[in-house]
Amino acid sequence: MIKIKNLSKKFGHLTAVEDVSFEVKPGEVLGFLGPNGAGKSTTMKMITGFLSPTTGSVEVCGFDVSEKPIEAKKRIGYLPEGAPSYGEMTPIQYLEFIGQIRQLSGQNKIDRNKEVIQKLHLDKVLNQSIDTLSKGFKRRVGLAQAILHDPEVLILDEPTDGLDPNQKFEVRELINSIAPDKVIIISTHILSEVDAICSRAIIIADGKVLADDTPEGLRSKSSSDKMDDIFREITSGHIS
Repeated sequence: MIKIKNLSKKFGHLTAVEDVSFEVKPGEVLGFLGPNGAGKSTTMKMITGFLSPTTGSVEVCGFDVSEKPIEAKKRIGYLPEGAPSYGEMTPIQYLEFIGQIRQLSGQNKIDRNKEVIQKLHLDKVLNQSIDTLSKGFKRRVGLAQAILHDPEVLILDEPTDGLDPNQKFEVRELINSIAPDKVIIISTHILSEVDAICSRAIIIADGKVLADDTPEGLRSKSSSDKMDDIFREITSGHIS
């Protein structure tokens, strides 16, 4: 489980996230939605321990991220915005490197490498430097490292960004297949993904949570069935 209590982050006079609280339980896929600059990525960075909160707390699987960061991070798979990696490495070198960091060894390491390579169709580019890969393949390499150690919690920032329609479908199917046993938070600007993979959605704007409901619950508050229209109505203050 993820527990977030009164989370805030300030950068000087700018408040990026303000008093955000929510919980996510195993089996839930939470869609984290908001316009650019809403505070989505900042919140995700605090959940994963890449940023320290100004106030508030984050607990992952019973471990406070600030007090026991190593124990919390062991249980997290994180795909950051832009899927940063080491461009001079090949995908197989990168996965070997991540496997060492995650303390995978022996047959388990071999099996996990094979599984993520197969699931994300990386076999054709394994020995090509990451710098030379397309945006879609770079995204897939980033997703591969996030799931390599079979984490209990997945934090995915725009997981299908840059993928073609077939690749998006495959990633959504992958997320759906592993969702029952995990806690998953997905940041996305592709609102159709909320219907495709999310059991719940939080809409955030100006660092504040505006709505927290199931896709069906959000629809019940609006005159429209389209998530794009519902999103615009909530962020513009027409419905709450």
